Amino acid sequence: MGEVSQMPLAGIRVIDLSQIYNGPYATYLLALAGAEVIKIEPPAGEPLRKRAVVGGAGLPFAMLNGAKRSITLDLKSEDGKAALKALAVDADILVENFSPGVMDRLGLGADVLAQINPRLIYAASSGYGRDGPYAAYPAMDLTMQAMSGALYVTGFPEREPVKCGPAVADFFAGIHLHAAIMTALFERERTGIARRVEVTMQDAIYASLSSNLGLAWASNGDDAAPARTANRHGGLAECPYNVYPTANGHIAMICARDEHWQRLAALMGKAELGFDPRYATLRERVSRMEEVDAMIGEWSSQMETQACFDLLMGARIACAPVRTLPEVMEDENMIARGSLIDVDHPRYGQIKVQQTPLRLEGSPLRAPSPSEDLGASTREILSALAGFDEARITAASGAP
Repeated sequence: MGEVSQMPLAGIRVIDLSQIYNGPYATYLLALAGAEVIKIEPPAGEPLRKRAVVGGAGLPFAMLNGAKRSITLDLKSEDGKAALKALAVDADILVENFSPGVMDRLGLGADVLAQINPRLIYAASSGYGRDGPYAAYPAMDLTMQAMSGALYVTGFPEREPVKCGPAVADFFAGIHLHAAIMTALFERERTGIARRVEVTMQDAIYASLSSNLGLAWASNGDDAAPARTANRHGGLAECPYNVYPTANGHIAMICARDEHWQRLAALMGKAELGFDPRYATLRERVSRMEEVDAMIGEWSSQMETQACFDLLMGARIACAPVRTLPEVMEDENMIARGSLIDVDHPRYGQIKVQQTPLRLEGSPLRAPSPSEDLGASTREILSALAGFDEARITAASGAP
C-alpha cells in the first residue's frame, strides 16, 4: 500500500469540554490521529489540572491533554456562551462528560447546537446516561466500579472487596466514547446525518465482567459461590491460572491447553503428571485447583523471577513477571515500537507519554506534545475562530 501523507483525521475540529479521564482520553486519541482539538476549561481549570499541586498528580493531565489547544471560557457568562456557539459553527465534534442536563441548563445542549451546526456530532459520556432511574446520580471511577460489580469481584474471597488498581470505568468509557464518535463520523460522511452519541461508564464496563458473570449465572444464586477469585480465573474455568511466588517476586502464568500443562509438568521435573488422569484434562485440574496451584508455587518459589520467566518462555507457556510501575515505564517493547515517548514538558520536565494504541499502517500520527498551560491559546482561537475583540475575549474567558 502507498504511503498516506495526511493524518487520518486532518481537517476535523473537535470542541473538547470533557474533564478528568473519560472524555479527555477519547479526545486525545482523536488529536493524535490528526484532529484539531480545542480543549475548553473553566477559568480556574478543570479538576484534573488542579490535582497538580499534589506530588506527581500533574502527570495524568499532561499524559491526556498533549496535542490539544487550551482555552478558557466562562460558560455561565453570556460572552462565554456566545464564544462556544461561535466555535460550534465550524466544528465537527463536541465532547462533554458533565452530569446529564448541565449543558441544557446552560442553554448549550445538543438541540441548541444542532440548530447552529446540523453537521455537529454531539458526544456525551456520564456515569449512567441521561435517561433511566439513575440519571441524576453523580459518578466517579470508584463509585462506578462499585455499581458495576467490578469492585465486588476484585480481591481475595476471604477479604473485603478491593477496587481495580487502574481507573477501568473511566478509561473503558473513554475507549467506547472514541468508538461511538468515529462510528457517527463515518455515518455522517456517508449520509450527512450527524448523530448525538452517548456512552455511559456503567454500560462500558459490563462486558468485561464476562467470566465473573458466567460463574454467577452457573451458581444459580448459590450464596456459597465465590464472589472474588483473587488472581485465579474470574469464572474458575482455567487451571493453572494464577500468580505464583518466585524467590524474589511473583510470576503470572496460565496453561491455556492441556499440552501446555504437559510442558509445565516436564519443566517441574514431574512429566508423569502431564498424563496423570487426575490432572491431564482441564476439567480435572479445575477440580483440584488448590492442589495444582500448591505444586506450581512450590516449584516457582525456588527460582528468581527472570529465570522462571525464561524457562517458561522457552516452553511457550504464557506467563509474565509481575513488574513494578517504574519497570513498566521503561518497557523496551513499548519504547521500541514508539508506544512510549519521552516529552520535554515545560512544567514537569521530561515525562513519559503514551502514543495512541490505534495504528493505521502507512498513515502518519501526530507525536505526543506537551499539554498547554491553562488558556494558552484563548486569545488566538477566539480572535481567529469566533471573531472576538480583546474586550469580548476577556469577558468570555473569565480572565481576571
